[in-house]
Amino acid sequence: MAENILNKFRKNLPEIYNFAIISDREELFIDHIRSYAKSITESKSDSSQKNAANLILTFLEYESKYIQELSKGDKIYLETLSLLWNFLAGNTPAGAKKDLYEDLYHIFLHTLPDFKLPDYSFKKLLKHMKRWPSGLDRDVRERRASNKERIILQLVKKIEKRAHTSTRYHFEEGLTHKQKVDKVNEWWSDFRFHLIMAIKSPSELNSFLGESLSTKTVRILNRAKNKRIPFFITPYYLSLLNTDENGFDDLAIRSYIIYSESLVETYGNIKAWEREDALVEGEPNAAGWLLPEGHNIHRRYPEVAIMIPDTRGRSCGGLCSSCQRMYDFQSERLNFDMDALKPLQSWERKLSILMEYFENDSQIRDILITGGDALMSKNRVLENILNAVLKMALKKRESNSLRADGEKYYDIQRVRLGTRLIAYLPMRVNSELISILREFKRKGVEAGIKQFVIQTHIQSPLEITPQARETIKAIISAGWIITNQLVFTAAVSRRGHTAKLRQQLNSLGVVSYYTFTVKGFEENMEMYAPNSRSIQEQKEEKAFGKVPDHKQVELNAIFNRGDNLTSEINRFMKENQLPFLPTDRNVLNLPAIGKSMTFKLVGITKEGKRVLLFDHDRTRQHSPVIDKMGEVFIIENRSISSYLRELEAMGEKIKDYESIWGFTTGETEHLFPLFEYPNPDYTPTKLITNFREKE
Repeated sequence: MAENILNKFRKNLPEIYNFAIISDREELFIDHIRSYAKSITESKSDSSQKNAANLILTFLEYESKYIQELSKGDKIYLETLSLLWNFLAGNTPAGAKKDLYEDLYHIFLHTLPDFKLPDYSFKKLLKHMKRWPSGLDRDVRERRASNKERIILQLVKKIEKRAHTSTRYHFEEGLTHKQKVDKVNEWWSDFRFHLIMAIKSPSELNSFLGESLSTKTVRILNRAKNKRIPFFITPYYLSLLNTDENGFDDLAIRSYIIYSESLVETYGNIKAWEREDALVEGEPNAAGWLLPEGHNIHRRYPEVAIMIPDTRGRSCGGLCSSCQRMYDFQSERLNFDMDALKPLQSWERKLSILMEYFENDSQIRDILITGGDALMSKNRVLENILNAVLKMALKKRESNSLRADGEKYYDIQRVRLGTRLIAYLPMRVNSELISILREFKRKGVEAGIKQFVIQTHIQSPLEITPQARETIKAIISAGWIITNQLVFTAAVSRRGHTAKLRQQLNSLGVVSYYTFTVKGFEENMEMYAPNSRSIQEQKEEKAFGKVPDHKQVELNAIFNRGDNLTSEINRFMKENQLPFLPTDRNVLNLPAIGKSMTFKLVGITKEGKRVLLFDHDRTRQHSPVIDKMGEVFIIENRSISSYLRELEAMGEKIKDYESIWGFTTGETEHLFPLFEYPNPDYTPTKLITNFREKE
């Protein structure tokens, strides 16, 4: 394979190849490359050529230098063009992979005057979107009905084997098989049944999937069990998978519950990707924030804090294999022991301390209650938390009335509940919960809270089922907005998939919030789609839904009114001939500096992984620590070649992605107006409380 790439250089880039042949020293080769790139930047070449030439000059700027890679803290030596010279001269360095030279080959191709890539058209996008089925499609629903029948038979056997009958989900003596099946059918609509009957082992998983898992997969999952990686998959979610080779493509959701080899290999040594999550008692976190004792508050920015209650909200409806809090599952701060997660008496005292923290903080105006999953808490417990937030918001507002203008703290303006249960367990959202949400909004408006958000995570159109649709409808009826955060995994990153998801969500009144590049270390290598693919999706697919600036005001007014939200969104898209609303921002959640997609490529490692120099999102407020961070370098989890090989194994045509190599810079998109904080009717203080820089 490396010989094949060498031949490509000889044939298509003879000038670059000859630079190496005529240079008996690395320095001469570097000089030739510098002159070559400069001549292009100083000529009348088109912008594509000049961009490629400027990239090569950037490589030269960082060549033979050490950088401090932020995610791992490693010191890395950059030798991108040195490695190329050795390769072209026939001295391939030890450890260097063909992926490096494949990337460099495509980068240099962009410097040629006759090099052109075909445009990605709207027609192609529609064709690619059409490939991805929805959970509302009739043929998908029919297959899932069969899945449900098979799973119910397995559940009957499981219940029959249960030694105790202390729960409501047991069979009375004398029931016929049909009566037992009918009973499980009845229980199916009860979310508690799914939590109690969740699949918790590889063997059980394979059994419920009709013994359809490969020997290799079962072996990997057994290793996962031995390493104490939790398994927790509800029967409902399992019914969404396809066990028929001729059925729909379910990789986008299957890869969420079937753990990868890299995750299993790394588990036990996973580090906190977000440095703020690694806390030392009494010390500020990496962003400089002083926090109450425990692991209940995660904070990076001045205006927002994440709150994780000591309740069943520390669990989830399932463990996502790319979970950004896998570090916390590894440490068992998050888990699936429902009984152990019942709120203790001490929780009431701790909740009071957390509310005091929010009340006495000068900058916090946005609270995201999550976990785990906020909706895993029982209704009574969640209502208690929301009432505490409401009381705190009122007290903060009253205290503000006594402060002079310019000294006032921010009121609480936004309350969010983070949940994936719309996908994992939609029947959890029952009428009692909807009443709690509706009542909280009514009282919250009186307390000055202006934005009420369910922040969910729907990964694929396949997760939008009839049950999920009804749940979404019910939440919107309570006056809450639903926003979606998508994790841009390899399976999800396939052409048209994200666009189709936006379209399906928008049709139900859900708005896209973030599209996240997968973060983490080796554990997420197989799930990772490079940032270049994210930028490609942004520029070539999402762009077809762009809302004109003068229309954004109208769209934002629709969200703010909240009346007939779903029908109004659909009307707006139809009138403006938009396939979807691209309200989300494509970003990577970076250690210590936050969400950003502002970067440039500065080098490539021996393995072919791109080295990116990031800058933080300058459109929002940050901790004062940010200005002392220095340069932020990140090495991507995998090479572009590795990613493309995986796509090919999934059945993708690599030619559909051929422009990916040219996306070597990024710029963070502006926040959509809907997600901006309301301007207060007073001048808030510039004082920052609860802050101290780490020594």
